[in-house]
Amino acid sequence: MLPVLLASITDPIVEFAVNVVGDLGLWGIALLMVPESACIPIPSEATMLFAGFNVSEGQYSLWAAVLVGSLANLVGSWIAYAVGYFGRIELLEKHGKALHIKKSHLEWADRWFERYGSYAVFFSRMLPIIRTFISLPAGVARMPFWKFSVLTFLGCLPWILMLTFIGKQVGANWENWKDSLHYVDYAVAVMIVAAIVFFVVRWRRGRRSRPATDAAG
Repeated sequence: MLPVLLASITDPIVEFAVNVVGDLGLWGIALLMVPESACIPIPSEATMLFAGFNVSEGQYSLWAAVLVGSLANLVGSWIAYAVGYFGRIELLEKHGKALHIKKSHLEWADRWFERYGSYAVFFSRMLPIIRTFISLPAGVARMPFWKFSVLTFLGCLPWILMLTFIGKQVGANWENWKDSLHYVDYAVAVMIVAAIVFFVVRWRRGRRSRPATDAAG
């Protein structure tokens, strides 16, 4: 039931992506991959697999499609990064209480990204769903811009190359591969929800045990 529901939501987006790439070629790839990396969930699987099919038809080269897709992803990531970087104070002052965000939370994010941010930014670019949103917290944590840019570009390359190469190899069967890759999306979505539940439960348990600890002290 869930795959059918999700398919009914994503199919119009996939059709839109195919039309844009089909009509505009490399410019279409750029127009789709910029927002895909700026927290707008346009499926890169559809964009780059269909781009790979066009490569097999001789419309442009494999590396032209990969380079355009990767650079467009980088530009989109800059947008999301800027929103997080320049909007963190406004987020704290205007919406901090409603979202239960304190200054200490931002300081924790800064420390976490200083320690693990390089791995998170690089490897998340090879994961569906997560790759779309990782730039925002990187900006909130004020990760150095040059470091963020290099890791983002290098992390995008393997994912985009893989999708484009698969599309080129399977040719007209690219859509079957697109449908198969949806199951990877579902698995990642389940892991994200499980991680959120885990950290929420852990946070609530910590809050409950804190008063008892303080009273004992």
